[in-house]
Amino acid sequence: MKRWIGPLAMFTICAVTAHGLTLVQAPGFIMARAMDALDARGVALHAFTAPQRITPQTQQVVRSSPDLYYALCRYDLSGPGTSLSVTMAEWPGYQSLSFFDARTDNFTTLRGTGRQIAVRLLPPGSSPQAGAIVSPSAKGVILIRRLAPDSARFAAAAKVGEGDACRVIG
Repeated sequence: MKRWIGPLAMFTICAVTAHGLTLVQAPGFIMARAMDALDARGVALHAFTAPQRITPQTQQVVRSSPDLYYALCRYDLSGPGTSLSVTMAEWPGYQSLSFFDARTDNFTTLRGTGRQIAVRLLPPGSSPQAGAIVSPSAKGVILIRRLAPDSARFAAAAKVGEGDACRVIG
């Protein structure tokens, strides 16, 4: 029985190490691949892009809702003095503005039902300021969701989406 203790301990150490490395490395790898895929699909850098309405034929993201209008903005704040001005236009129904960092973490979500939201996104390491959000990473994705359960509401959300903005400042 003693001869199994060494190999069992080595197996346990390797398994725990592999699991830990996966937890640390996987989110950054997944987000890098997602950013490349979004770029290939034409999602603009520093501008909101509204994809088609979600149907079984257009669904490219697992579990995206056909009842929601989505708009995406990729961002890169790695340039010196770079920040973003982000505006989500007014929508009478449910809407949210979510910020995701380079490790897929949702670091801020703002709900804006019936009102416009305007914020500034600052690069990592910036001093917090009123009306601004500091990103934990230089790159990431901003997502707007609006409740639009039918074609007419989706078209209305797309029209309102023309007032959304994601622009570089400085």
